[in-house]
Amino acid sequence: MVAIRFFLLILALGLSTCASHMPERGPVTVMLAAINDFHGNLELPAGGLPEVNTTTQALMRTPAGGVARLATVLEGLRTQHPHFAFVSAGDLVGASPLTSGYFDDEPTIAAMNSLKLDLNGVGNHEFDRGRAELLRLQSGGCPDGGCKSGQAFGGAKFPFLAANVMVRDSGKTLFPPYAIHAFDGIRVAFIGVTLKGTPDILSPKAVAGLDFHDEADTVNRLVPELKQAGAEAIVVLIHQGGFQRGGPNDCNEFRGPIIDIVRRFDRAVDVVISGHTHQAYICRIEGRLVTSAGSFGRAVTAIKLTLDRATRDVVSTSATNYVLRTDVPESPVLAALAMRQAQLLRKLDRPVGRIAQAIVNIQNADGESPLGQLIADAQLEATLDVGAEVAFMNPGGIRVPIDFNGDGAVTYSALYAVQPFGNHLVTMTLSGKEVLQLLEQQWSINGLRRLQISKGSGFAWNPDQPEGARIPRDSVVINGQPLQLDRDYRITVNNYLADGGDNLPILREGRSRVAGVLNLDALVAYFGRQSPMVVGRERRVRRIDP
Repeated sequence: MVAIRFFLLILALGLSTCASHMPERGPVTVMLAAINDFHGNLELPAGGLPEVNTTTQALMRTPAGGVARLATVLEGLRTQHPHFAFVSAGDLVGASPLTSGYFDDEPTIAAMNSLKLDLNGVGNHEFDRGRAELLRLQSGGCPDGGCKSGQAFGGAKFPFLAANVMVRDSGKTLFPPYAIHAFDGIRVAFIGVTLKGTPDILSPKAVAGLDFHDEADTVNRLVPELKQAGAEAIVVLIHQGGFQRGGPNDCNEFRGPIIDIVRRFDRAVDVVISGHTHQAYICRIEGRLVTSAGSFGRAVTAIKLTLDRATRDVVSTSATNYVLRTDVPESPVLAALAMRQAQLLRKLDRPVGRIAQAIVNIQNADGESPLGQLIADAQLEATLDVGAEVAFMNPGGIRVPIDFNGDGAVTYSALYAVQPFGNHLVTMTLSGKEVLQLLEQQWSINGLRRLQISKGSGFAWNPDQPEGARIPRDSVVINGQPLQLDRDYRITVNNYLADGGDNLPILREGRSRVAGVLNLDALVAYFGRQSPMVVGRERRVRRIDP
């Protein structure tokens, strides 16, 4: 039954064996397989794929993903189509589960080498550990402390692309800006760009010495050069995206920064493969195909390009997001790779506590999530000994929910997947006025990214007020008491925020800093003390609606 369904998938994508017997001088069909925001998810990722039941409108989570299932689909596409390329639109690594992240993401690079990935346009998370580490992943070699696998690391066999990331000292791009592949003599250019706002959402240390230029301006400047090189067909791999309310093959109420970027692209750009928002979609913006496969390898986008031999340009495009549900057979080779990684970590992984129910990281209308509250509470408790009165957690650092399995046991690897960045806690002093500024600065990056706040504290926000005046001062409570502007407070954040990450520069002004434990260690210890963990329904943040 599985084999029949997979064969039907191939037919539905227009990839029957007849396609390989086209007339020699007819149009050339190229199949692109695309992923984005893989984040080292070699195994079935936690949380499943969010899907809406079309009958009940209820949110479902479908188990999907795993590099072994991705391998099966890719092999099917390659077999059925002679003109094929496998590409990634960024965040291939970074914020990865334990099976990849513990080994500095070398296993993901090895897996992508096995999958014959052709290109990766870098995303923001490729820079998490800094420029030197990213260059190591490309070129190979071991970190100063040695490769944790105990084996030599040869690096990626595919190029990283980064057209808009410039090294300040040299004025050159960090990686090649584009690559050109020929399909039956027709040249297709692939440009890689990441979001220009990368410095706003990473630690300043991670992007030191680098400049991130405007995405559309960068692409448009390259168009004449690509045409001069004989490439009329242009595909952009961009780590920026949008949001929509439908399923993985829908484009329902599409919105987000990618729309303006695509509208600004030169009309020579034919296809845009996007990412960053972790949402899957198949869209058209002013007639141009824009796709995303979502995140964590739970889906792969199959993009069909038809090239005219005379003009050497794209004459038609279509795409389908195929969800890698658990009925897709696993490739034995890639399944063995994922299993080897799990075996290496068996001694490290251990039960750390129990939960009474799943703990989700989806924010409600106020901007809070149960998991966000729990993490903030853990970080406050871990820093009480240095005077902490309140803790704040950035929602972007909460990667996956905690699933309820079996008897509710939670393992170290499950918590690592929630907080994989290796940040440590920092407790600092801010005045009450500075705390209020911190809360107002949440809108300087994105109005949907609310800081999660620890128990005993809270605030309200009014979306109809102008920037800088959205937090009523009398709504702010710290450690059970109303905020006093002229009083000093001890607050705890992770070192990413402490360095001004998420575009919160007021945190760089924090005084009397004390470095604490890793945020993951704080969460593990909290689980050990609080299990079985029961999540409350406390409302700490309140949206004021007119």
